[in-house]
Amino acid sequence: MLQAMPAGDPRPIGVFDSGTGGLSVLRALHAALPHEDFIYADDSGFAPYGERDAGFVQQRTQAITAALQARGVKALVIACNTATAAAAEAVRAEWPALPIIGVEPALKPAVAASHTRRIGVIATRGTLASARFAALQAAVAGDVDCVVQPCDGLAAAIDASVHRDDGPDAVQPLAAHYLAQMGPFGTGPGEIDTLVLGCTHYVLIAPLLQSLLGPWVRLVATGEAVARQTMRRLGPGGLARRTRLGELSLLSSGPTTQLDRAARHWLARLHVPAACGTMA
Repeated sequence: MLQAMPAGDPRPIGVFDSGTGGLSVLRALHAALPHEDFIYADDSGFAPYGERDAGFVQQRTQAITAALQARGVKALVIACNTATAAAAEAVRAEWPALPIIGVEPALKPAVAASHTRRIGVIATRGTLASARFAALQAAVAGDVDCVVQPCDGLAAAIDASVHRDDGPDAVQPLAAHYLAQMGPFGTGPGEIDTLVLGCTHYVLIAPLLQSLLGPWVRLVATGEAVARQTMRRLGPGGLARRTRLGELSLLSSGPTTQLDRAARHWLARLHVPAACGTMA
């Protein structure tokens, strides 16, 4: 049963990821809910999650949830596929009154979009090894061939790219390497015509991926679906303010300058504060 927020609830919505990839989800959330305040937390001090064991990811997810709860969030978006897979059910059980929205690779939309009946999924090793992803893959097994590719180091490279003069070009060799491992992309028989971006970091380099694959390959992400689900969970009374744009606060367990710079780079049209706060 959905829990509606009190009318005019002014509390912020919490969003977190292991790094800056969740900023892609935050962009979609802000577009759908421009009057809401958000607190974005990155756990870069303990990243990357994708190559960590599930127990570690669950522990960090619970710690971040507790930190955001202490700051009075009215809902939490886990903008990380690996953390959703490893820990969403645990944090829902621990904080049953808090609406918690996770993300997962968009296999079903990809199946609906594919004409060749062959889709690709790029994600972290942790996401692809999870029981949650296995269930998603099993649910579409009879409809398409699914080619999965773990992309070790790609999320970290995307995080680092905003601090380099060559920007996304620095990520291109690694991204191209992983795409090449998956087989031919295209619209012909046996070719992959739809690619699921199974890590929120990868959405940040969607134009680069599109340029490597060509315009005929469709990229599928989850940001807009997460925004719609967040609106649904908040209910009709959840929109706190309708008279001004919402504000954004940033928290990081790593160097705050890195998140501040990444937010200014990826969220150019959002209001970003002058400095980030620290988080244990």
